[in-house]
Amino acid sequence: MDLSDPTSPAETAARTSYGRLLAILAAASGDITGSEDALADAFERALTTWPRDGVPANPDGWLLTAARNRQRDGWKSAAHRTGVPLDPAVHAPTYFDDVDPDAVPDERLRLMLVCAHPAIDQAVHTPLMLDVVLGCTAKQIAQAFALPSSTLAARLGRAKKRIRDGHISFELPDRSALPGRLDAVMTAVYGAFAIDWHSTGTEMRDGLTGEALHLAETLCALLPDNAEAHGLAALICLSVGRQPARYVDDALVPLHQQDTTRWNSELLTRGEDHLRAAHASATRGSPLGRFQLEAAIDAVHCARRRTGITDWQHLASLHTALQTIAPTLGGSVARAVVMSEIDGAAAGLDILDEIGTDRPFQPAWAARANLLHRLGRVDEAAAAYAKAISLTPDAHTRRFLHRRLDALSSGDSPDSLA
Repeated sequence: MDLSDPTSPAETAARTSYGRLLAILAAASGDITGSEDALADAFERALTTWPRDGVPANPDGWLLTAARNRQRDGWKSAAHRTGVPLDPAVHAPTYFDDVDPDAVPDERLRLMLVCAHPAIDQAVHTPLMLDVVLGCTAKQIAQAFALPSSTLAARLGRAKKRIRDGHISFELPDRSALPGRLDAVMTAVYGAFAIDWHSTGTEMRDGLTGEALHLAETLCALLPDNAEAHGLAALICLSVGRQPARYVDDALVPLHQQDTTRWNSELLTRGEDHLRAAHASATRGSPLGRFQLEAAIDAVHCARRRTGITDWQHLASLHTALQTIAPTLGGSVARAVVMSEIDGAAAGLDILDEIGTDRPFQPAWAARANLLHRLGRVDEAAAAYAKAISLTPDAHTRRFLHRRLDALSSGDSPDSLA
């Protein structure tokens, strides 16, 4: 991105500050939809004003001021006055004047907790956070939840109306209320990271990935003895720490083949610190959860930078435990790959056969292709590679799979997908 272009700061703010600014605006009015409209108008004004007048010294502050002025215009309008009586405590022009967007780091968390309020349909808690606070598109969220975009949009609209009309408080609940909302918050934070990780290839958005890590670590600060919060922060740190080695020559590099010297040692160390904190909390009675196990799996892989080997038996135990407490299709595929490293490709293929071949799940088809390749079942492997390629949106991963397919055609030995 060319930062000499006056529109670039607006694009940067949209990625990095949208959720924070929206949270400030919505906390004042209780109207998420109206705040979204006001902020959208502010961004539109920035795109036309900044190229002409220059970029302000504090872009976020400019955007907040423009949005709050749009809200005030709405509050003063005849339509608003006839529908909602003016409340000086809320609508006074001075309400926002002393708000510094850099001084309210937890406003996003407040808004996430509002989205998880018991009065809102539980099924929409996490999608609402992904939409409102974390800036994921409706298409991304709908794909993640396997829902039609129109269905998701209708649910989100109803939830935002419920918040506004029900006057749901934007105050942080007391700690006794946090556990009932925490799972949805952590799932949304992880979901934002996972959407970024799986959909953007080598161009992960600093705003979304950084936002997810910031919120995870904010939860750790708020609940320092919560093992799952530390597990979530560890998982994001350990995953992002391997990102610099994930793609080489415009193609995906399998984890076991990555150059560990390219990994970000600072992020990996930070992740390991969070994992140790999670373990300490677990020994004091905090329950074992999926994020702790997923982070532990990542930590075993990351240990290769020190030992030079991968402890497959330890990974098998962790994957089995993960599938016991939080079974997923992706977890089954990962366990199949790990077991193929211990007991051979046929054992891994048996696990994949239990899943079946009727689901359009790309990781399952990629793993199946590799295992069939290792077993010398060339025609079946070629068909599985073709299916995996057809299901792969990321060009870098497609390039890797095409190379595996070419290796199959030339008779070369396959590489592991572990």
